[in-house]
Amino acid sequence: MDGHILVIGAMLLDTKGKPSAGLEPGTSNPGAIKSTRGGTARNVAENLARLGADVFLISAIGDDLTGKRLLEQTAASGVNVELVLSVEGQNTGAYIALLDSDGSLAVALDDVTAMEHITPNYLNRNRRLFRDAAMVMIDGSLTPDTMATAIRLADKYKKPICADPSSARLAYKLRQHLSRLHLVVPNQVEAAELLEIDFDNSDPEDTLEMARLLMLKGVATAVLTLPSF
Repeated sequence: MDGHILVIGAMLLDTKGKPSAGLEPGTSNPGAIKSTRGGTARNVAENLARLGADVFLISAIGDDLTGKRLLEQTAASGVNVELVLSVEGQNTGAYIALLDSDGSLAVALDDVTAMEHITPNYLNRNRRLFRDAAMVMIDGSLTPDTMATAIRLADKYKKPICADPSSARLAYKLRQHLSRLHLVVPNQVEAAELLEIDFDNSDPEDTLEMARLLMLKGVATAVLTLPSF
């Protein structure tokens, strides 16, 4: 592939906890807790770099130890992080998931407020990265205006754009842009949100139907992910 891949989105510290003997609300539950580097866009950037791609990441972190470690680890994987903003007084983003004993998600919290510092103006100032890219990838952490700017710049330079909603509650931002996406990779719940339909996870054929519906909305390729538990 000629040219780099431009990835725009969140860098987070991911923390997941799983109870060892059932989940009881209102009290502390014995279990296993694990923290790893995360963020949808950051993960994509690292995986692509480890596969040998030339990758530029645009993101934002806080001026804290977590952000510094994420930046160092991401750079060590081969990702160009020169345009990752370190924002004074800002906390680095985080994702906290509490799982049930079977591994299914009970509840999660995410903090992507640092990404408000990635503005349309910041993307426009760095539009050469869009011009010289082979492909652009965005995640749902972008503000609506910044997302629209990223897609506009990709269109201007005729670059394919790929997207991951990141969460069901962020998926709405992509709805108006579906016809401009080369690839979208939601999970089942995110796909239902993109389509504004109900999904009860009762019939595997529903997942295929949602992929078909996304393509009818104009998405070139829709890949729906399934639960890993």
